[in-house]
Amino acid sequence: MKKGGNYSGEALKFDSVVGYTSPAEFGILDESGLSLAEYSFFGSVLTIGGIVGAASCGKIADLVGRRGAIWVSNALYIGGLVAIALSKSAWSLDLGRLLMGVGIGILAYVVPVYIAEITPKNFRGAFVSLFVAMTGCGISVTYVIGSVCDWRILALLGTIPCLIQLLGAFFISESPRWLAKVGREKELEVALKLLRGKNADVSHEAAEITEYTEHLDQLAEDGIKELFQQKYACVVIVGVGLMALLQFGGLNGYAYYMNSTLESAGISSGVGSVAASVVRIIMNICGLFLVDKSGRRPLFLVSSTGVCLGSFITGLSFLLQGFHLGKEITPSLALAGILVFLIILAVGVGGIPWIIVAEIFPVNIKGRAGSLVNLVSSVGSWIVAYTFNFLFEWSSAGVFFIYAIIAGLGVVFIAKLVPETKGRTLEEIQASIFTQ
Repeated sequence: MKKGGNYSGEALKFDSVVGYTSPAEFGILDESGLSLAEYSFFGSVLTIGGIVGAASCGKIADLVGRRGAIWVSNALYIGGLVAIALSKSAWSLDLGRLLMGVGIGILAYVVPVYIAEITPKNFRGAFVSLFVAMTGCGISVTYVIGSVCDWRILALLGTIPCLIQLLGAFFISESPRWLAKVGREKELEVALKLLRGKNADVSHEAAEITEYTEHLDQLAEDGIKELFQQKYACVVIVGVGLMALLQFGGLNGYAYYMNSTLESAGISSGVGSVAASVVRIIMNICGLFLVDKSGRRPLFLVSSTGVCLGSFITGLSFLLQGFHLGKEITPSLALAGILVFLIILAVGVGGIPWIIVAEIFPVNIKGRAGSLVNLVSSVGSWIVAYTFNFLFEWSSAGVFFIYAIIAGLGVVFIAKLVPETKGRTLEEIQASIFTQ
Protein backbone atom coordinates (compact mmCIF):
# COMPACT_ATOMS: atom_id res chain seq x y z
CA MET A 1 0.00 0.00 0.00
CA LYS A 2 1.74 3.14 -1.15
CA LYS A 3 -0.53 5.97 -0.21
CA GLY A 4 -3.46 5.84 2.15
CA GLY A 5 -4.13 9.49 2.79
CA ASN A 6 -2.95 12.11 5.24
CA TYR A 7 -5.41 11.42 8.04
CA SER A 8 -3.08 11.77 11.05
CA GLY A 9 -3.49 15.53 10.81
CA GLU A 10 -7.25 15.04 10.81
CA ALA A 11 -7.00 13.21 14.11
CA LEU A 12 -4.77 15.83 15.69
CA LYS A 13 -7.20 18.48 14.53
CA PHE A 14 -10.18 16.53 15.86
CA ASP A 15 -8.95 16.31 19.42
CA SER A 16 -7.25 19.67 19.61
CA VAL A 17 -10.90 20.74 19.47
CA VAL A 18 -12.32 18.08 21.80
CA GLY A 19 -9.64 18.70 24.42
CA TYR A 20 -9.69 22.50 24.12
CA THR A 21 -12.19 23.27 26.88
CA SER A 22 -10.18 21.55 29.63
CA PRO A 23 -6.96 23.66 29.55
CA ALA A 24 -8.85 26.77 28.36
CA GLU A 25 -11.52 26.62 31.08
CA PHE A 26 -9.92 28.81 33.75
CA GLY A 27 -8.59 31.38 31.26
CA ILE A 28 -11.94 31.83 29.52
CA LEU A 29 -13.83 32.03 32.82
CA ASP A 30 -11.41 34.64 34.23
CA GLU A 31 -11.40 36.83 31.14
CA SER A 32 -15.00 36.52 29.94
CA GLY A 33 -16.82 36.24 33.24
CA LEU A 34 -19.01 33.38 32.01
CA SER A 35 -21.19 31.65 34.58
CA LEU A 36 -21.03 27.89 35.13
CA ALA A 37 -24.14 27.42 32.98
CA GLU A 38 -22.72 29.63 30.21
CA TYR A 39 -19.41 27.77 30.19
CA SER A 40 -21.20 24.44 30.22
CA PHE A 41 -23.14 25.63 27.18
CA PHE A 42 -19.89 26.73 25.50
CA GLY A 43 -18.38 23.31 26.17
CA SER A 44 -21.45 21.46 24.93
CA VAL A 45 -22.34 23.66 21.93
CA LEU A 46 -19.59 21.78 20.10
CA THR A 47 -21.87 18.76 20.17
CA ILE A 48 -24.88 20.79 19.03
CA GLY A 49 -22.85 21.59 15.93
CA GLY A 50 -21.90 17.93 15.87
CA ILE A 51 -25.58 17.03 15.62
CA VAL A 52 -25.91 19.25 12.54
CA GLY A 53 -22.77 17.76 11.03
CA ALA A 54 -23.86 14.24 11.89
CA ALA A 55 -27.24 14.69 10.23
CA SER A 56 -25.58 15.87 7.03
CA CYS A 57 -22.30 13.92 6.96
CA GLY A 58 -23.66 10.94 5.02
CA LYS A 59 -25.29 13.11 2.38
CA ILE A 60 -22.17 15.25 1.99
CA ALA A 61 -19.90 12.19 1.75
CA ASP A 62 -22.19 10.61 -0.85
CA LEU A 63 -22.50 13.79 -2.93
CA VAL A 64 -18.93 15.12 -2.98
CA GLY A 65 -17.02 12.02 -1.93
CA ARG A 66 -15.00 11.21 1.15
CA ARG A 67 -12.23 13.59 0.15
CA GLY A 68 -14.65 16.44 -0.53
CA ALA A 69 -16.22 15.96 2.90
CA ILE A 70 -12.77 16.31 4.47
CA TRP A 71 -12.33 19.65 2.69
CA VAL A 72 -15.67 20.90 4.02
CA SER A 73 -14.70 19.84 7.54
CA ASN A 74 -11.39 21.73 7.37
CA ALA A 75 -13.06 24.95 6.25
CA LEU A 76 -15.51 24.79 9.17
CA TYR A 77 -12.72 24.11 11.66
CA ILE A 78 -10.66 27.10 10.55
CA GLY A 79 -13.67 29.43 10.69
CA GLY A 80 -14.58 28.23 14.17
CA LEU A 81 -11.08 28.48 15.63
CA VAL A 82 -10.57 31.99 14.27
CA ALA A 83 -13.93 33.07 15.71
CA ILE A 84 -12.91 31.83 19.17
CA ALA A 85 -9.45 33.39 18.99
CA LEU A 86 -10.92 36.80 18.08
CA SER A 87 -14.02 36.58 20.28
CA LYS A 88 -15.12 39.52 22.40
CA SER A 89 -18.32 38.06 23.83
CA ALA A 90 -20.06 34.82 24.72
CA TRP A 91 -21.98 34.62 21.44
CA SER A 92 -18.79 34.65 19.31
CA LEU A 93 -17.26 31.95 21.51
CA ASP A 94 -20.38 29.85 21.04
CA LEU A 95 -20.48 30.51 17.28
CA GLY A 96 -16.88 29.39 16.86
CA ARG A 97 -17.46 26.28 18.94
CA LEU A 98 -20.64 25.54 16.95
CA LEU A 99 -18.79 25.70 13.61
CA MET A 100 -16.11 23.37 14.90
CA GLY A 101 -18.83 21.01 16.07
CA VAL A 102 -20.31 20.82 12.58
CA GLY A 103 -16.83 19.99 11.31
CA ILE A 104 -16.47 17.23 13.90
CA GLY A 105 -19.88 15.85 13.01
CA ILE A 106 -18.72 15.42 9.40
CA LEU A 107 -15.20 14.28 10.22
CA ALA A 108 -15.99 11.74 12.96
CA TYR A 109 -17.68 9.34 10.55
CA VAL A 110 -16.14 10.22 7.19
CA VAL A 111 -12.49 9.66 8.12
CA PRO A 112 -12.91 6.15 9.65
CA VAL A 113 -15.11 5.19 6.68
CA TYR A 114 -12.54 6.57 4.23
CA ILE A 115 -9.72 4.70 5.95
CA ALA A 116 -11.72 1.46 6.06
CA GLU A 117 -12.57 1.77 2.37
CA ILE A 118 -9.01 2.31 1.15
CA THR A 119 -6.97 -0.06 3.31
CA PRO A 120 -6.32 -3.81 2.81
CA LYS A 121 -8.26 -6.12 5.16
CA ASN A 122 -5.20 -7.22 7.17
CA PHE A 123 -4.29 -3.64 8.10
CA ARG A 124 -7.71 -1.98 8.28
CA GLY A 125 -8.05 -2.14 12.06
CA ALA A 126 -4.55 -0.81 12.64
CA PHE A 127 -5.03 2.08 10.23
CA VAL A 128 -8.32 3.19 11.79
CA SER A 129 -6.68 2.73 15.20
CA LEU A 130 -3.86 5.00 14.02
CA PHE A 131 -6.44 7.69 13.41
CA VAL A 132 -7.77 7.14 16.94
CA ALA A 133 -4.23 7.07 18.35
CA MET A 134 -3.47 10.41 16.75
CA THR A 135 -6.79 11.58 18.14
CA GLY A 136 -5.57 10.73 21.64
CA CYS A 137 -2.27 12.47 20.88
CA GLY A 138 -4.26 15.53 19.84
CA ILE A 139 -5.94 15.71 23.25
CA SER A 140 -2.63 15.11 25.00
CA VAL A 141 -0.78 17.78 23.02
CA THR A 142 -3.64 20.23 23.68
CA TYR A 143 -3.51 19.55 27.43
CA VAL A 144 0.26 20.11 27.53
CA ILE A 145 0.34 23.24 25.34
CA GLY A 146 -2.77 24.63 27.05
CA SER A 147 -1.05 24.41 30.45
CA VAL A 148 1.53 27.02 29.35
CA CYS A 149 -0.35 28.88 26.62
CA ASP A 150 -3.10 31.53 26.52
CA TRP A 151 -6.47 30.20 25.35
CA ARG A 152 -6.61 32.54 22.33
CA ILE A 153 -3.17 31.45 21.14
CA LEU A 154 -4.19 27.83 21.74
CA ALA A 155 -7.13 28.32 19.37
CA LEU A 156 -4.91 29.85 16.68
CA LEU A 157 -2.41 27.00 16.98
CA GLY A 158 -5.30 24.64 16.30
CA THR A 159 -5.62 26.06 12.76
CA ILE A 160 -2.20 24.68 11.80
CA PRO A 161 -3.28 21.04 11.23
CA CYS A 162 -6.37 22.34 9.41
CA LEU A 163 -4.28 24.33 6.95
CA ILE A 164 -1.99 21.36 6.41
CA GLN A 165 -5.02 19.20 5.65
CA LEU A 166 -6.48 21.70 3.18
CA LEU A 167 -3.31 21.30 1.14
CA GLY A 168 -2.81 17.59 1.85
CA ALA A 169 -6.30 16.62 0.68
CA PHE A 170 -5.30 17.52 -2.88
CA PHE A 171 -2.77 14.67 -2.85
CA ILE A 172 -4.85 11.79 -1.46
CA SER A 173 -6.86 9.31 -3.48
CA GLU A 174 -10.65 9.18 -3.45
CA SER A 175 -12.29 6.07 -1.97
CA PRO A 176 -12.51 3.29 -4.63
CA ARG A 177 -15.80 2.09 -3.15
CA TRP A 178 -17.36 5.54 -3.45
CA LEU A 179 -16.11 5.76 -7.05
CA ALA A 180 -17.80 2.41 -7.77
CA LYS A 181 -21.01 3.62 -6.14
CA VAL A 182 -21.19 6.68 -8.43
CA GLY A 183 -20.29 4.68 -11.55
CA ARG A 184 -16.72 5.90 -12.10
CA GLU A 185 -15.15 2.48 -12.73
CA LYS A 186 -12.13 3.77 -14.67
CA GLU A 187 -11.18 6.09 -11.83
CA LEU A 188 -11.70 3.20 -9.40
CA GLU A 189 -8.80 1.23 -10.92
CA VAL A 190 -6.61 4.33 -11.01
CA ALA A 191 -7.35 4.96 -7.32
CA LEU A 192 -6.54 1.35 -6.41
CA LYS A 193 -3.24 1.60 -8.31
CA LEU A 194 -2.34 4.69 -6.31
CA LEU A 195 -3.24 2.94 -3.07
CA ARG A 196 -1.71 -0.49 -3.70
CA GLY A 197 1.27 0.49 -5.85
CA LYS A 198 1.83 1.16 -9.54
CA ASN A 199 2.83 -2.44 -10.28
CA ALA A 200 0.15 -4.11 -8.16
CA ASP A 201 -2.51 -6.26 -9.82
CA VAL A 202 -5.78 -4.65 -8.67
CA SER A 203 -8.10 -6.29 -11.20
CA HIS A 204 -9.51 -8.87 -8.76
CA GLU A 205 -10.12 -6.30 -6.03
CA ALA A 206 -11.69 -3.86 -8.50
CA ALA A 207 -13.98 -6.58 -9.87
CA GLU A 208 -15.05 -7.63 -6.37
CA ILE A 209 -15.88 -4.05 -5.38
CA THR A 210 -17.76 -3.37 -8.63
CA GLU A 211 -19.73 -6.63 -8.50
CA TYR A 212 -20.81 -6.11 -4.90
CA THR A 213 -21.76 -2.48 -5.54
CA GLU A 214 -23.85 -3.44 -8.58
CA HIS A 215 -25.63 -6.07 -6.48
CA LEU A 216 -26.48 -3.45 -3.86
CA ASP A 217 -27.69 -1.02 -6.52
CA GLN A 218 -30.33 -3.56 -7.52
CA LEU A 219 -31.85 -3.37 -4.06
CA ALA A 220 -34.68 -0.88 -3.61
CA GLU A 221 -33.79 2.33 -1.83
CA ASP A 222 -36.50 3.96 0.27
CA GLY A 223 -34.47 6.73 1.82
CA ILE A 224 -33.99 6.71 5.57
CA LYS A 225 -36.87 4.21 5.95
CA GLU A 226 -34.67 1.55 4.38
CA LEU A 227 -32.46 1.53 7.46
CA PHE A 228 -35.34 0.17 9.52
CA GLN A 229 -36.03 -2.83 7.32
CA GLN A 230 -35.51 -6.18 9.00
CA LYS A 231 -32.49 -7.09 6.86
CA TYR A 232 -30.57 -4.12 8.25
CA ALA A 233 -31.85 -4.39 11.84
CA CYS A 234 -28.75 -6.13 13.18
CA VAL A 235 -26.17 -3.69 11.81
CA VAL A 236 -28.24 -0.64 12.76
CA ILE A 237 -28.69 -1.89 16.34
CA VAL A 238 -24.98 -2.62 16.62
CA GLY A 239 -23.97 0.75 15.17
CA VAL A 240 -26.39 2.80 17.26
CA GLY A 241 -25.65 0.79 20.40
CA LEU A 242 -21.89 1.20 20.09
CA MET A 243 -22.15 4.95 19.64
CA ALA A 244 -24.53 5.31 22.60
CA LEU A 245 -22.29 3.23 24.87
CA LEU A 246 -19.17 5.13 23.80
CA GLN A 247 -20.67 8.53 24.61
CA PHE A 248 -22.78 7.75 27.68
CA GLY A 249 -19.82 5.93 29.18
CA GLY A 250 -18.47 9.39 30.03
CA LEU A 251 -15.91 10.03 27.29
CA ASN A 252 -16.60 13.76 27.00
CA GLY A 253 -17.07 14.21 30.74
CA TYR A 254 -13.42 13.23 31.16
CA ALA A 255 -12.16 14.95 28.02
CA TYR A 256 -13.91 18.32 28.38
CA TYR A 257 -13.51 18.83 32.13
CA MET A 258 -10.29 17.02 33.02
CA ASN A 259 -8.65 19.98 34.77
CA SER A 260 -11.62 20.88 36.98
CA THR A 261 -12.10 17.21 37.92
CA LEU A 262 -8.44 16.91 38.92
CA GLU A 263 -8.59 20.10 40.97
CA SER A 264 -11.73 18.87 42.77
CA ALA A 265 -9.93 15.65 43.63
CA GLY A 266 -7.05 17.63 45.16
CA ILE A 267 -4.60 17.02 42.32
CA SER A 268 -2.60 19.67 40.46
CA SER A 269 -4.28 20.00 37.05
CA GLY A 270 -0.89 20.55 35.41
CA VAL A 271 0.67 17.40 36.85
CA GLY A 272 -2.49 15.34 36.31
CA SER A 273 -2.94 16.46 32.70
CA VAL A 274 0.68 15.72 31.80
CA ALA A 275 0.49 12.27 33.43
CA ALA A 276 -2.77 11.51 31.62
CA SER A 277 -1.29 12.73 28.33
CA VAL A 278 1.84 10.59 28.57
CA VAL A 279 0.08 7.34 29.46
CA ARG A 280 -2.60 7.90 26.84
CA ILE A 281 -0.04 8.39 24.06
CA ILE A 282 1.76 5.19 25.10
CA MET A 283 -1.44 3.13 25.23
CA ASN A 284 -2.69 4.54 21.92
CA ILE A 285 0.48 3.21 20.31
CA CYS A 286 -0.03 -0.18 21.99
CA GLY A 287 -3.58 -0.31 20.62
CA LEU A 288 -2.24 -0.10 17.06
CA PHE A 289 -0.53 -3.47 17.42
CA LEU A 290 -3.38 -5.21 19.24
CA VAL A 291 -6.49 -4.51 17.18
CA ASP A 292 -5.54 -6.65 14.15
CA LYS A 293 -3.81 -9.33 16.24
CA SER A 294 -6.27 -9.97 19.07
CA GLY A 295 -9.42 -9.19 17.08
CA ARG A 296 -12.05 -6.52 17.69
CA ARG A 297 -14.34 -8.40 20.11
CA PRO A 298 -11.79 -9.70 22.69
CA LEU A 299 -10.01 -6.35 22.86
CA PHE A 300 -13.32 -4.51 23.04
CA LEU A 301 -14.58 -6.68 25.90
CA VAL A 302 -11.39 -6.23 27.93
CA SER A 303 -11.34 -2.50 27.25
CA SER A 304 -14.99 -2.00 28.23
CA THR A 305 -14.39 -3.86 31.49
CA GLY A 306 -11.38 -1.65 32.20
CA VAL A 307 -13.31 1.55 31.46
CA CYS A 308 -16.00 0.39 33.91
CA LEU A 309 -13.32 -0.21 36.54
CA GLY A 310 -11.70 3.20 35.93
CA SER A 311 -14.97 5.08 36.44
CA PHE A 312 -15.77 2.99 39.52
CA ILE A 313 -12.40 3.81 41.11
CA THR A 314 -12.83 7.52 40.32
CA GLY A 315 -16.33 7.50 41.81
CA LEU A 316 -15.08 5.63 44.90
CA SER A 317 -12.39 8.27 45.49
CA PHE A 318 -14.97 11.07 45.48
CA LEU A 319 -17.31 9.02 47.67
CA LEU A 320 -14.57 8.60 50.28
CA GLN A 321 -13.71 12.28 49.96
CA GLY A 322 -17.36 13.18 50.61
CA PHE A 323 -17.33 11.17 53.85
CA HIS A 324 -13.92 12.63 54.81
CA LEU A 325 -12.33 9.18 54.77
CA GLY A 326 -8.83 8.33 53.59
CA LYS A 327 -7.82 11.94 52.95
CA GLU A 328 -4.25 10.85 52.27
CA ILE A 329 -5.17 8.39 49.53
CA THR A 330 -8.25 9.87 47.82
CA PRO A 331 -6.29 12.18 45.46
CA SER A 332 -4.07 9.30 44.35
CA LEU A 333 -7.10 7.03 44.04
CA ALA A 334 -8.90 9.60 41.85
CA LEU A 335 -5.83 10.01 39.62
CA ALA A 336 -5.51 6.22 39.37
CA GLY A 337 -9.16 5.91 38.32
CA ILE A 338 -8.83 8.63 35.68
CA LEU A 339 -5.61 7.10 34.33
CA VAL A 340 -7.16 3.62 34.19
CA PHE A 341 -10.15 5.04 32.29
CA LEU A 342 -7.94 6.89 29.77
CA ILE A 343 -5.44 4.05 29.37
CA ILE A 344 -8.06 1.38 28.70
CA LEU A 345 -10.13 3.75 26.57
CA ALA A 346 -7.09 4.31 24.35
CA VAL A 347 -6.58 0.58 23.85
CA GLY A 348 -10.07 -0.28 22.67
CA VAL A 349 -13.29 1.53 23.57
CA GLY A 350 -12.17 4.87 22.15
CA GLY A 351 -11.52 3.52 18.65
CA ILE A 352 -13.05 0.10 18.04
CA PRO A 353 -16.65 1.37 17.76
CA TRP A 354 -15.60 3.59 14.85
CA ILE A 355 -13.74 0.68 13.22
CA ILE A 356 -16.75 -1.61 13.44
CA VAL A 357 -19.23 1.05 12.30
CA ALA A 358 -17.01 1.80 9.30
CA GLU A 359 -16.94 -1.92 8.42
CA ILE A 360 -20.47 -3.27 8.89
CA PHE A 361 -22.63 -0.97 6.73
CA PRO A 362 -22.92 -1.79 3.00
CA VAL A 363 -22.20 1.06 0.63
CA ASN A 364 -25.84 1.49 -0.45
CA ILE A 365 -26.87 2.56 3.07
CA LYS A 366 -23.52 3.78 4.37
CA GLY A 367 -24.35 7.47 3.96
CA ARG A 368 -27.70 7.29 5.74
CA ALA A 369 -26.49 4.81 8.36
CA GLY A 370 -23.44 6.97 8.94
CA SER A 371 -25.62 10.00 9.55
CA LEU A 372 -27.82 8.02 11.96
CA VAL A 373 -25.01 6.59 14.12
CA ASN A 374 -23.10 9.87 14.03
CA LEU A 375 -26.27 11.68 15.10
CA VAL A 376 -26.64 9.30 18.04
CA SER A 377 -22.98 9.89 18.91
CA SER A 378 -23.36 13.66 18.72
CA VAL A 379 -26.56 13.78 20.77
CA GLY A 380 -24.98 11.54 23.40
CA SER A 381 -21.86 13.67 23.37
CA TRP A 382 -23.91 16.84 23.88
CA ILE A 383 -25.90 15.34 26.76
CA VAL A 384 -22.74 14.20 28.56
CA ALA A 385 -20.87 17.46 27.94
CA TYR A 386 -23.76 19.67 29.05
CA THR A 387 -24.81 17.66 32.10
CA PHE A 388 -21.40 16.80 33.53
CA ASN A 389 -20.95 19.93 35.65
CA PHE A 390 -24.50 19.76 36.97
CA LEU A 391 -24.20 16.05 37.78
CA PHE A 392 -20.82 16.66 39.38
CA GLU A 393 -22.34 19.33 41.64
CA TRP A 394 -25.21 16.97 42.49
CA SER A 395 -22.84 14.11 43.33
CA SER A 396 -19.17 14.06 42.41
CA ALA A 397 -19.12 10.31 43.05
CA GLY A 398 -22.51 9.55 41.51
CA VAL A 399 -21.65 10.83 38.04
CA PHE A 400 -18.73 8.41 37.76
CA PHE A 401 -20.75 5.51 39.13
CA ILE A 402 -23.33 6.20 36.41
CA TYR A 403 -20.58 6.01 33.78
CA ALA A 404 -19.35 2.75 35.32
CA ILE A 405 -22.82 1.18 35.15
CA ILE A 406 -23.22 2.14 31.48
CA ALA A 407 -19.78 0.71 30.65
CA GLY A 408 -20.78 -2.51 32.41
CA LEU A 409 -23.91 -2.75 30.27
CA GLY A 410 -21.64 -2.25 27.28
CA VAL A 411 -19.74 -5.44 28.12
CA VAL A 412 -22.98 -7.43 27.89
CA PHE A 413 -23.99 -5.69 24.63
CA ILE A 414 -20.64 -6.47 23.00
CA ALA A 415 -20.68 -10.10 24.12
CA LYS A 416 -24.19 -10.68 22.75
CA LEU A 417 -24.38 -8.65 19.52
CA VAL A 418 -21.10 -7.29 18.17
CA PRO A 419 -19.57 -9.40 15.33
CA GLU A 420 -15.88 -10.10 14.82
CA THR A 421 -14.62 -8.34 11.67
CA LYS A 422 -10.90 -9.05 11.81
CA GLY A 423 -9.20 -10.27 8.63
CA ARG A 424 -12.16 -10.02 6.24
CA THR A 425 -12.91 -7.64 3.38
CA LEU A 426 -15.78 -5.20 3.80
CA GLU A 427 -17.80 -7.20 1.28
CA GLU A 428 -17.18 -10.45 3.20
CA ILE A 429 -18.18 -8.85 6.52
CA GLN A 430 -21.43 -7.46 5.17
CA ALA A 431 -22.32 -10.64 3.28
CA SER A 432 -21.83 -12.74 6.42
CA ILE A 433 -24.04 -10.46 8.51
CA PHE A 434 -26.91 -10.45 6.01
CA THR A 435 -26.86 -14.21 5.54
CA GLN A 436 -27.14 -14.97 9.26
